Amino acid sequence: MGGLDVDGRLATRFWTKFKNESVFALYTPFFVCLASGNLETATFLHFISQDVHLLNAFAQAYELAEDCADDEEDKNAIRKLRIRMKDKIKSFDSIVRDWGFELPTECTANNPTVKYTDFLLATASGKIGEEKVPGKIATPFEKTKVAAYTLGAIAPCLRLFSFIHKEIQALLDPSDNSHIYKKWIDSYCSENFEASVMQAEDLLDALSVSLTSEELEVIEKLYHQAMGLEVDFFSSQPIAQQIVVPLSQLQEPVSGQLTIFCDFDLTCTAFDSSAILAEIAIVTAPKVGPDGSQTHLTRMSSADLKIKWSALSAQYTEEFEQCMESITPHTGREFNYEGLCEALEQFSDFEKKANLRVVQSGVLKGLNQEGIKRAGQSLILQDGCREFFTKLLKNENIKTDVHVLSYCWCGDLIRSAFSSGIPLGTQARNMFTGHQ
Repeated sequence: MGGLDVDGRLATRFWTKFKNESVFALYTPFFVCLASGNLETATFLHFISQDVHLLNAFAQAYELAEDCADDEEDKNAIRKLRIRMKDKIKSFDSIVRDWGFELPTECTANNPTVKYTDFLLATASGKIGEEKVPGKIATPFEKTKVAAYTLGAIAPCLRLFSFIHKEIQALLDPSDNSHIYKKWIDSYCSENFEASVMQAEDLLDALSVSLTSEELEVIEKLYHQAMGLEVDFFSSQPIAQQIVVPLSQLQEPVSGQLTIFCDFDLTCTAFDSSAILAEIAIVTAPKVGPDGSQTHLTRMSSADLKIKWSALSAQYTEEFEQCMESITPHTGREFNYEGLCEALEQFSDFEKKANLRVVQSGVLKGLNQEGIKRAGQSLILQDGCREFFTKLLKNENIKTDVHVLSYCWCGDLIRSAFSSGIPLGTQARNMFTGHQ
């Protein structure tokens, strides 16, 4: 038997492993607008209607899990969770009425909502991939296993709801009641909701005690899959208003235009592009002849270029570390907008000075446009970067402008880096705009 991991609760271990994916939900247009308090009411009411579909599926899944549990204490605990979920749904109507609105009486579940609810109810019915067909759960042990699987598919959603709303609540002034969605945010940060989250996670542990290591791996996969489906649920909420967000996933706007601003070096690229340019400059530099003469007197020899570039790189590394040390706060975690702006200005000044040294050194002198393009084509992009832009270009339903920003290098280098392996037509080539 596998038993519980020695590091502690299953849900804690899984959440720690997959928590980074929560950023895909945290910075969606929906939650950014919600946190700012300017989310359009129609959008919020639509979200609640989708949330009702989701929570009703949770209640139904709890009912199926209760039937599968063979321990009376576990059954009672699951029953309490189901009742709490029903009470949560009822509270939505009260919250909306306080704003002077009515919940939509009929609202069709959108595709991401259906995907999660179908996945959840299939799991609660005993269909885990191809492992089991509903209606053929033979033994009490198999039924208990299904109950554990069901809790594994519910727990990440509850934890994600709690985490996101607590992150938003931490940004708000507790004494300021002007935020229109404060009551909603507080409801998901309440002790009552946290108790539901903790109880679901505790039940996951209790129901998993006798499972094998292979069965625990199944729960981990279900947890991860549920996390992804919930992130898709949040990402799919339609936003008609204009909003600026740090883009995490490709999202299709309801209308209008999607404009993407993206950094180049070490964001799109896996390595600093300056090193490749320097390498080309060194390779194409004139060699010193036996008599000390050079074919191009205006350029340094390759040996001198290597020495100069090595010195510039060492100086950059040293000053970069000093700059980061000076702008990084060592105490406190409170967000300071003015301090952030000042830090970015300091870092910008550092980059300007470093780039100016490269220009004045003459190490890149003699590079031509074709050499720069070849350098761009040889750049290695970060994992997923090429796929992201390829998917973006193939989506004919989105009018998109992509602006790749770099203070250091020219647009030809940037465009050539993306031309390799990405089907850029004339329109797509114009879409990629490199900015120095």
